[in-house]
Amino acid sequence: MAQVSRTGTELIHVGFGNFLAINKVLAIVTPTSAPIQRMIREAKKEKTIIDITSGRRTKAAVFMDSGQIVLVAITPEALAGRVTAARQGKMAQAQAAVE
Repeated sequence: MAQVSRTGTELIHVGFGNFLAINKVLAIVTPTSAPIQRMIREAKKEKTIIDITSGRRTKAAVFMDSGQIVLVAITPEALAGRVTAARQGKMAQAQAAVE
């Protein structure tokens, strides 16, 4: 379920009480390929990684427009579904306001 902050940023729940700003997400990927794993290692060295897995296995890496990588413990499919649901809800609200 999406939430809208006071600044108008739409947030989605990514588990363990953590939220991501939808409008700041560039890509949601699985961390299984060698290039993505390399990018995650480099981000850890550069300290531009945010790990919100709460000690669980990393199932998705979210690339943000700020250059940071967020590691989450839910699948990319689940994240994409939440983003889609949030956007559809926003569209439904806009249509209801017009009618």
